[in-house]
Amino acid sequence: MKYVKKDKYKSLAEQLQAVSKCGPAIASINNPSEEVQLQAVAESCYSIKYIHNPSEQVQLKAVSNFGYSIKYIDNPSEQVQLKAVSNFGYSIKYIDNPSEQVQLKAVSEDGKSIAYINNPSEEVQLKAVAKSGEAIQFINNPSEEVQLKAVAEDGYSIQYIHNPSEQVQLQAVSEDWKSIAFINNPSEEVQLKVVKERGDNKRYIPGERPSEKVLDFLYHNDRDVFDEYYEKL
Repeated sequence: MKYVKKDKYKSLAEQLQAVSKCGPAIASINNPSEEVQLQAVAESCYSIKYIHNPSEQVQLKAVSNFGYSIKYIDNPSEQVQLKAVSNFGYSIKYIDNPSEQVQLKAVSEDGKSIAYINNPSEEVQLKAVAKSGEAIQFINNPSEEVQLKAVAEDGYSIQYIHNPSEQVQLQAVSEDWKSIAFINNPSEEVQLKVVKERGDNKRYIPGERPSEKVLDFLYHNDRDVFDEYYEKL
């Protein structure tokens, strides 16, 4: 963006009018007052990149507008960090060594922002997957408690879990029975839970042939689906 030379806007009124129309016009103002700075970041949070040593109040105004603007702030206070991630969880990407409080606030806004947190605690992991089950794809070796919390929020998140236990499988299909499509070799109990919802759910069970107990259940409870299945053998 091309700006006019510095100090074109001499009076306060001229400066305020300029930044209210285009926040980054503050780049053309020498030593803008805090009032002008606040007006600039209110119009465009990105204006803060053109402000030298903005006050915390100006920083808070910018990140309240869009948390991403913390990218342009050197050494933001924890208060500014918290405000930024509560507005936009992914802004934690631009925070060095965020405290656990900041991490928790970020994943509360967007669970998948955990992708930018190094070695998150179990508490942070649980908070992240409670917000978005899919966040588990960004967690290394999640505990079973974290896995259960993830699939309870979104059954489909089981696709990101390696060798889920039967308990995790059952929780996933309880949330959404179609998630069985993402389970390799689902246990007999899991298969039964799915077909008991509706017999024709059998078609979502991976593999060529369901277990004998599943077939027996279909035979006694849904002969149409049972007969249709055997016609294809």
